[in-house]
Amino acid sequence: MHKKTLILGATPNLSRYAYIAASMLSQYGHPFVPVGIKKGEVFGQKILSKAEAEAMLKPRDIHTITLYVNPLRQQEWYDFLLNLQPQRIIFNPGTENPALAERAQAQGIETVEACTLVMLRTGQY
Repeated sequence: MHKKTLILGATPNLSRYAYIAASMLSQYGHPFVPVGIKKGEVFGQKILSKAEAEAMLKPRDIHTITLYVNPLRQQEWYDFLLNLQPQRIIFNPGTENPALAERAQAQGIETVEACTLVMLRTGQY
């Protein structure tokens, strides 16, 4: 099953894990929506600002959110992320955030502290 994934912290910088995640999601057939503060494109898709993503995405449009933003910078995104009502949020290394995880779990959203790249490679995605 293909899982539409929102990449929070998307970047056109080839050396960043968020960029590598976009590449791997594409390879594994998972559509993705790049969102963040960086301008540019990732594999032909424009990186959306928060306002653009809020206007475009509806609740349950996204299966998985994968985070590449540190916990302090996540705070301004809490309501947006939770309003999407994803099935899962992946906290990649360095993005672990008990406050957001608790709020998500209270809404029935699965939270996973793991690496999206490893999950894809090992068939756990």
